[in-house]
Amino acid sequence: MNIGLGYVPNVQFTPFYVADKLGYFKAEGLNVKYQHGYISELMPLLLQGKLDFVVGDPEDAIFAKVQGADVRYVMAMYQKVPVTVFSLPAKNISSVADLKSKVVGIPGPFGSSYFAFEALLDAANLKETDLKLASIGFTQLDAVRGGKVDAAVGYINNEVVQLAAGGVKANTLDVTAAYPMVGVGLMTQQKTLSADIAKRVVRAVQRGLKFTVVSPAQAFKVAQPVFGAGGGGLDVLRASLPLISSPMTAANGLGYSDPAAWNKAVAYLQKAGKVPGSFKPSDFYSNALINKTLK
Repeated sequence: MNIGLGYVPNVQFTPFYVADKLGYFKAEGLNVKYQHGYISELMPLLLQGKLDFVVGDPEDAIFAKVQGADVRYVMAMYQKVPVTVFSLPAKNISSVADLKSKVVGIPGPFGSSYFAFEALLDAANLKETDLKLASIGFTQLDAVRGGKVDAAVGYINNEVVQLAAGGVKANTLDVTAAYPMVGVGLMTQQKTLSADIAKRVVRAVQRGLKFTVVSPAQAFKVAQPVFGAGGGGLDVLRASLPLISSPMTAANGLGYSDPAAWNKAVAYLQKAGKVPGSFKPSDFYSNALINKTLK
């Protein structure tokens, strides 16, 4: 069983490392190997059958499906997108309207962070031309600290945490009202969805999520040998916990996707011309594998 995890070994994947190290996969009769890489590298491997599951943003599953690949998002690691627009207090950016005429750094015109930001502007009746967008790759923290941009699109469980560790309480703009999409999660091919092995994989990861939520310090200790000292601290993991649990997961199990979140987010993507209107939100995700007893 091969699972593709995004980017590089990192604290954000603690529930997966925990599921492996504590024997949750073994209890399901599975021997799991993880492969790290960018989603642009991992998705083709999934479609070729070289990976069985991939962790990525819901938009990765959406656009793969739109392009003809039978991919489904099957478990929400995060119940809401962790994207935020952050800035230093001295910039006095406390509302979306304050972004007008400002320089805002984005990784690039792609991914959940970009779509969430675009939805935020749309909800405030702002256009890209009302401000200056700067594609800065994943250098948001340095760009904000160094004054290269007035604000940047980043993550509440990454750059904001790092600023706080340095004694700076960043100003943040919440994007979830404008773009109430679930966050990063597990996806697979449709043909795998109906196989018994898929339920076993998801159940093991759900157990990893539960252990992480209940015992974050212990989970960090278990996982850190995998991602190392440079892969993020316990403060990052703690900041991620509110993203994992919600009233929706309390009722339906960890990893459950909120249908309303999908409906609203896909409606925005269709309004923006990114997804054809012929698709239904339920074409892109499934809750069929979620074990409701793992809350």
